[in-house]
Amino acid sequence: MIRSITQQKPEEEIDRLLDGLGRVFIIGCGTCVTLTHTGGEPEVKAMKKKLIEKGKLVTGDVILPVACDNLTKEALNEYGEQIDQSDVLLIMTCAFGVQTIASQLKKMVVPALDTLFIGKETAFGEFNEICTQCGTCILGETGGICPVTSCHKGLVNGPCGGTNNGKCEIDNEKDCVWTLIYNRLKELGRLDAMRKLQKPRNHQGEPTPGKWKSVSLRSSDGQKA
Repeated sequence: MIRSITQQKPEEEIDRLLDGLGRVFIIGCGTCVTLTHTGGEPEVKAMKKKLIEKGKLVTGDVILPVACDNLTKEALNEYGEQIDQSDVLLIMTCAFGVQTIASQLKKMVVPALDTLFIGKETAFGEFNEICTQCGTCILGETGGICPVTSCHKGLVNGPCGGTNNGKCEIDNEKDCVWTLIYNRLKELGRLDAMRKLQKPRNHQGEPTPGKWKSVSLRSSDGQKA
């Protein structure tokens, strides 16, 4: 399954963000951060214990089913009094969950986690990034293997001169993605695709923040097509 991969912020950073805020309500999530063990029930309980030991008053805590869901506000309604009593919401979810909650509640929010990437569990407890969402997909030329995400150098024409026995020169425990692409295309009888020179990547990409509208909703006069 695809997940937002997170890790807990350094304790010193959380302490700094909570400085002067004595009453805390903690929010975790039952999906991505539960899977990665960064914001599920055990982690929320551990955070609560740690904050109490530091003299904070924890007014309450909850594990939301899906923190980034538009129904999050309704799920938090039953905790309204505990939330009102707090100075801040310490949110142990991905950045999407933090922003969703912040947009729905008039409360100061502090993220307890850093969101690293969108990834997939490839082995028990191991998550690898599978897409950087660059907006310039070339999977059709690389046998369905993404070099932008999987190559440390982000090369769209490879391999580089540092590959050694099929391993990456930057991480010798990691398979060179261009070796994997070569083997895939060879197996499919499509090595000719690897001989095609890809245009240099546009590192500027789309303007930030990104915005996209379905073709069916676009028209020159702004009306629904």
